[in-house]
Amino acid sequence: QVQLVESGGGSVQAGGSLRLSCRVSGFTVLNYGINWYRQAPGKEREVVSGIDSSGIITYADSVKGRFTFSQDDAKNTVYLQMNSLKPEDTGKYYCMTHRYGRNYWGQGTQVAVSS
Repeated sequence: QVQLVESGGGSVQAGGSLRLSCRVSGFTVLNYGINWYRQAPGKEREVVSGIDSSGIITYADSVKGRFTFSQDDAKNTVYLQMNSLKPEDTGKYYCMTHRYGRNYWGQGTQVAVSS
């Protein structure tokens, strides 16, 4: 059974940092794609960063140079290091993977950045 559990959200001031974690169970993260999404209040969910099955990491333009995707294969966990946070980074952050013909989402972790 595939499960994704996010953690690490919180409230910070602009310029601060947070590290989000997404612990995966039910399959091995290595060699499979997984993405970080976020949803701000009143807005659609958008992809922030992710890794594909080839190991290529991508970032949304809005977070390039500030966010870093990483993964720990031994812990079957992916991370999103978020630096230089801005108020517009506020939202609920989710990890998502596509396996066995469907998308699996975690429950999300809330990030609030104040100015």
